[in-house]
Amino acid sequence: MKELMLGNKAVARGLYEAGCSFISSYPGTPSTEITEEAAKYDEIYCEWAPNEKVALEAAHGATLGGVRASCAMKHVGLNVAADPLFTISYQGLNAGLVICVADDPGMHSSQNEQDSRHYAFAAKVPMLEPSDSEEALLYTKRAYEISEQFNTPVFIKLCTRVSHSQSVVSKGERTVPAQVPYKKDPTKVMMTLNSRNAHVRVEQRTRDLIEFAETDPINRVIRGSKTAEGIESDIFYLQNKKIGVITSSTSYQYAKEVWGENVDILKLGMVYPLPEKLILDFAASVDHVIVLEELDPIIENHCKALGIKVTGKELFPICGEFSSNTIRECVKATVPEFTVLDDDIPGRPPVMCAGCPHRGIFYVLKKLKCMVYGDIGCYTLGAVAPLNAMDLNVCMGASCSGLHGFNKAMGEVGEKNSVGVIGDSTFVHSGITGITDISYNMSNSTVIILDNSITGMTGHQQNPTTGKNLRGEPAGKVDLEALCRALGYNRVTVIDPYDMAETERVIKEELQAEEPSIIISRRPCVMIKGTVHKPPIKPDKDKCVGCKMCMQIGCPAISVRDGKVEIDTTLCIGCNVCTQMCKFGALCGEES
Repeated sequence: MKELMLGNKAVARGLYEAGCSFISSYPGTPSTEITEEAAKYDEIYCEWAPNEKVALEAAHGATLGGVRASCAMKHVGLNVAADPLFTISYQGLNAGLVICVADDPGMHSSQNEQDSRHYAFAAKVPMLEPSDSEEALLYTKRAYEISEQFNTPVFIKLCTRVSHSQSVVSKGERTVPAQVPYKKDPTKVMMTLNSRNAHVRVEQRTRDLIEFAETDPINRVIRGSKTAEGIESDIFYLQNKKIGVITSSTSYQYAKEVWGENVDILKLGMVYPLPEKLILDFAASVDHVIVLEELDPIIENHCKALGIKVTGKELFPICGEFSSNTIRECVKATVPEFTVLDDDIPGRPPVMCAGCPHRGIFYVLKKLKCMVYGDIGCYTLGAVAPLNAMDLNVCMGASCSGLHGFNKAMGEVGEKNSVGVIGDSTFVHSGITGITDISYNMSNSTVIILDNSITGMTGHQQNPTTGKNLRGEPAGKVDLEALCRALGYNRVTVIDPYDMAETERVIKEELQAEEPSIIISRRPCVMIKGTVHKPPIKPDKDKCVGCKMCMQIGCPAISVRDGKVEIDTTLCIGCNVCTQMCKFGALCGEES
């Protein structure tokens, strides 16, 4: 049966058909839908873990229990999971383990642009890279075969364009291997001699995988029927020559779109370890080799190490996401015409939703001129105009530990004028250790936990603070107040961010405290299904003086036309934050 599938959904289908029984993940765009789609199969146990490290460790534990397992994450999540990854590579498995990682070239929803292929090389773990949804399904199933054949975890590497595009997939039946009995094996304890011996096995495994990559059809040559016509660039001019393109992932799709039958293509489905003889033979069969790959020159450097002269990153960009037109421009091919609107359409930068509970917090922090150490979540939008309230962000959890270091360096000057902000899901992910550092090493730091009762940025996934599991069933719930007190905080205050005066009072008070403190800003995300909203705010234009004070909070429901305030009733949820901004009573709402 054929079906049009999102790339992530196709991976989930591959996990299902391969007999995967256990999936543990942490949501992260563009990987989130893999686990969400897999959870729709009753035969697969699926969970959201507190972070990617825990997810990989849990998935590995499931393989030791004898069942096929998987975990999914985005590229920066792989940084978090790197610690167990390197040791699992040495230790091996008892059943197949597939690690799905989705890169984000172009940084559509990420704080950096990172190439996960480096982790495959560093951890010596094979990596498969599909170029469409059909391959996403097939490669996922193939990954389990490779995992069990070579006793290694296997990466499925996606990117935003594969994860979030659709193509036709042929569905198959689910086949579940027999559960492998657990056997005690002292050599799996990674210490001293065991670790040294394991490293030797890993190096031999890599040599075996290279041999595998030479002949397995996952790497294949597609011969063109013509010679290159009019491929020109500043680097080379090739007319009526046989061109060979070595590529992978979506770059393969772009190569087909740009050059069609004019070139030979070596499509690499396994990007670690890379074959050697296959690449050398392919290069010998053409007049010139082009390496087309997004982000870092990993395939290109491999070819150069083999002594092959190639054209790569001197022609194609090392930054950003590719497109077929990007490639055409690089090789000075004709770019197809497309319709351009004559109207000058203004940009639409991302903004917090109307009624977002984080808005009031950031307005107060800006008003108090605080140094705000931010974190990763939808609240990162507190950095944009007109709030401009966030100074920096690094990675998940860094707001807590980074604030501690900042205040140790700055002393009282920093402690009385700086805060860290972190979401509830991010806090459980990696903020707990940071606030432990604060309490244990005693900086008078103030951390604000923005508890909106959901994991908002990646599309409303449950987390350990919500009291529900991935399937929405009742689950253990972390008590943030009790947890913070258990970690040594005497000052733990819960506030309603819609109450601007109280919010300002508490932040001022905690900044002046002579000990570490936690402020929990608690209001559910306005987009959570079932959240009850109040009637929209009613503007009284007779009272409006056009001061635009209400515009300073950056709510998309508020605008000013002809010098008077207007409220978009399709967006306004009656949070009353703007009514507290207006000094002339021009905005009327219900009591909070």
